[in-house]
Amino acid sequence: MIWAGFLFGLVGSFHCVGMCGPIAMALPFVGSSGWRYYAGRLLYNGGRITTYALLGALAGAFGQSLQLAGLQQTISIASGVLILLLLVLPNALKSKTASAIGTDKLMNWVRHKLGYYFQKNSLGSLFMVGSLNGLLPCGFVYIALAGAISAPGIGGAMLYMVLFGLGTFPLMFIVSLSGKLISLKVRAGFNKAVPYIGVCLAVLFIVRGLGLGIPYLSPKVVETENHKTEMSCCTKPVAAKH
Repeated sequence: MIWAGFLFGLVGSFHCVGMCGPIAMALPFVGSSGWRYYAGRLLYNGGRITTYALLGALAGAFGQSLQLAGLQQTISIASGVLILLLLVLPNALKSKTASAIGTDKLMNWVRHKLGYYFQKNSLGSLFMVGSLNGLLPCGFVYIALAGAISAPGIGGAMLYMVLFGLGTFPLMFIVSLSGKLISLKVRAGFNKAVPYIGVCLAVLFIVRGLGLGIPYLSPKVVETENHKTEMSCCTKPVAAKH
């Protein structure tokens, strides 16, 4: 399931181009040497992935607290349902929710800092631009975080989000070098495909949580001798006693 983060990021990276492409294409050129140009684009994307990892840690901490209560399957199903809700809820309702919990003030601060670091002429500022870019409102990232909640522990959730970021990296790096390589028509087409990809991911989490006894896809959760729960596909068969 952790690798689902990479596949989701890779297939849905065209959505990132449509949403964050303008920022990537507007990155300032730092210094006069060619290597600094490429290093700056790498640092920008590294900043994005770092933020995704930190957000994954928060999602993992929340998920781990539920897993300790023996709710692994419930978490997986809830993650799938949450992904579906994020796909169907209207943007107006999402904006009202953000305003109610105060995240709109955080976003205003993020946008202010983005403008500040855009004016700086250093490689470190490009890393900060990427880090702040990762905090901007994005339904695509929210869907990934909903999946990270059901990852195994904080480390697993961080790895899930790092792989998600690495999935978006190839296309975003290309766009940061030259945004003219991908037409608006192609971007729009892939943006339309993102909800369908999200539905597939949601179904995957729900099926996994149902414990249908399908190895690796939907394994059953069994209780071991020390009263811990494990996936049936991961437990060793017990030798028959004679």
